[in-house]
Amino acid sequence: MKFSIQISTKNRKEDLRITLNQIDAYLENDTIECLVFVDGSEDGTHEMIKQDFPKIKLFYNEISKGYLYCRNQMLNETTADFAISLDDDAHFLTENPLKIITDYFQDNPNCGLIATRIFWGKQSPENTKTSDVVQEVKSFVGCGHIWRMQAWREIPNYPEWFEFYGEENFASLQLLKKKWKIHYVPQLLVQHRVNLKARTQSNKDFAFRYRRSLRSDWYNYFMFFPLTAIPRKLAYSVWMQLRKIGKGNFKTIKPLFLALVDLMVTFPKLMQHRNALTSSEYQKYQKLHEAKIYWHPEKA
Repeated sequence: MKFSIQISTKNRKEDLRITLNQIDAYLENDTIECLVFVDGSEDGTHEMIKQDFPKIKLFYNEISKGYLYCRNQMLNETTADFAISLDDDAHFLTENPLKIITDYFQDNPNCGLIATRIFWGKQSPENTKTSDVVQEVKSFVGCGHIWRMQAWREIPNYPEWFEFYGEENFASLQLLKKKWKIHYVPQLLVQHRVNLKARTQSNKDFAFRYRRSLRSDWYNYFMFFPLTAIPRKLAYSVWMQLRKIGKGNFKTIKPLFLALVDLMVTFPKLMQHRNALTSSEYQKYQKLHEAKIYWHPEKA
């Protein structure tokens, strides 16, 4: 098996249907599999896949075990050479992405993971051309990336106790320790069908994501950064949040406090899993380009 397309989903049947329709033609090829993990859905997703997409290899949790549990299970299950990870509301806009992936990994044997160019929006962009160039980056985005499975098998699983957020940075730092590189390859364009404005304006969603984002950064500081670098990084992170509060952004107070509590409670586990970068590794990491999260179409 050469390619494994992997999707985790929960209660988003119609979003998933769009994605599966986009990739259904690939499944005629015997070298390509599609794994879908339905994580405790109650909207009939499981039945829809069995009826409408019989070629898909289906996994199912009666009770949700979490996004990272599903991703670990699928990555450890496949025997493919390359694993394409997509969200249930994401699909490729690039034509013939599998050839680009194959050729890129073949030409770059030290690349352990490809980070794709990602457009966030409900409607496809009219202009998909870009001046972006290939870069080595610090991390990647969960909704669209490709693993060289040799690299995945050399590092620990995603930490399921992160629950959500930060697992990509965790994996990226583990890859760095193993001397694998992450390359942003803009020739591969993925559309993540998300309304960012609506997500940002949702108070409940904001607090959840803000707390998880903060604490996951702090978790990775303590697991990977040299001890001398941690106090400065942590102090700067907290100071930036306090500045937001000082400017009247009071909705950050509660998630900031809860993230600090999470850090204290989880501290023993962080020390147990510590895999610190050497001084030279840390310096190299600091010089890498930041993860390419949002791509915006260029003006004609």
